[in-house]
Amino acid sequence: MSEIPILSSGETAYASLIQTLRSGEFSPGDRLREEDVAQRLNLSRTPIREALRRLEINGIVEHRPRIGAVIRKLSQTEIVELYEMRIVLECTAARMAAQHGSEAEFDALEHMNARIKAAQDAPTQGAAINQDFHEALYRAARNQFLVASAEPVNNGLILLGQTTYLDPDRIGVVVSQHADMITGLRQRDGDMAAHAAEAHVQTSLRYRLKALTP
Repeated sequence: MSEIPILSSGETAYASLIQTLRSGEFSPGDRLREEDVAQRLNLSRTPIREALRRLEINGIVEHRPRIGAVIRKLSQTEIVELYEMRIVLECTAARMAAQHGSEAEFDALEHMNARIKAAQDAPTQGAAINQDFHEALYRAARNQFLVASAEPVNNGLILLGQTTYLDPDRIGVVVSQHADMITGLRQRDGDMAAHAAEAHVQTSLRYRLKALTP
């Protein structure tokens, strides 16, 4: 039986901080003071310092003189570039999942999609379930290198700020497009699944750019 890997204190701090950022507790432009983050995560400052360095290497935070670590803000050009890469990766994941995924995994995706629909009045919760949905899609693709390639792009989504699920029409669109993806997966039609995935990410980009408009 394989052993469960034990994370170092720095890795634990990094994972906890990523989860905190994804939950929206911090926003782009916020300062991440070591002592504040350490207190919030109930960890010592040393692993937090290590985690912040790793976040800086990964382009999630930037170090500003006399200020310290600050969560980056993406320009509109960077947002479009990020979504362009999401399209490439999501289409690949959908195509491969249609070939390698199991019916049980597709059932799980359908269940998560139903939970997103049920979270119509809880946009933050719906957005969190949506993250789980897309992570499950990548796992169903059965390719560790694809998952590794997607990690920095998915982490980059942290830098987008407030969820677009606050738009009252958003969740209905998401659920419908997820259903199209699942249909392609169940039919083992990689082209259909990939086309649905591309349409989904393109729509996400439109909502994201709409949210930038004053």
